[in-house]
Amino acid sequence: MDPVTLTTARLLLRTVGPQDTDAVYAAAQDPDIQRWTTIPAPYLPEHARSFTEQLVHEGWANGSMLTWGIFLPEGEDLVGMLSLSMRSLGTAEIGFWGTKEHRGHGYVTEAALTASRWAFVHLSVDRVEWRAEVGNAASRAVAERAGFTIEGTLRSAINNKGVRRDCWVGSLLPSDLALPSAAPYLPTSAPSHGTP
Repeated sequence: MDPVTLTTARLLLRTVGPQDTDAVYAAAQDPDIQRWTTIPAPYLPEHARSFTEQLVHEGWANGSMLTWGIFLPEGEDLVGMLSLSMRSLGTAEIGFWGTKEHRGHGYVTEAALTASRWAFVHLSVDRVEWRAEVGNAASRAVAERAGFTIEGTLRSAINNKGVRRDCWVGSLLPSDLALPSAAPYLPTSAPSHGTP
């Protein structure tokens, strides 16, 4: 799949390349990003180079992980990263982080909605799943503001730097954005009281 560029009124979502290596490296020095994401820690210049020059492009080429840098409209000021990993037929998992200096402006929420809407419309995705380690309140706040339904806690569901951790899980469906599903969806109806 060829990389896709997405835009909003405030943002440009595009793939990162060698020209963005220094910005990715600088952003990933944030202790919060290293703590709550699965990027290597310490995050070295060679990690950023491998990411921007190889890994992002491989993910797009084979359709396994679609990664965007989140930029202000000029396309040079990195405000975050976002990816959609294809997990199963019709399901993508979203992951994201925001740069320290640009947090609190709703940029990552806006990007998450934009990428999810695009996946629903153009990839026949019927479920975008969000997972974050229990305690990652910032990630959960982004997911909730984007309209994700928090579904619960999964035990030992994330491996972060060799340690199994519990995670929150949530989902966004096409119907949450008033979009049709690619496949029929039959939600479970609540059981009526008094029915055996």
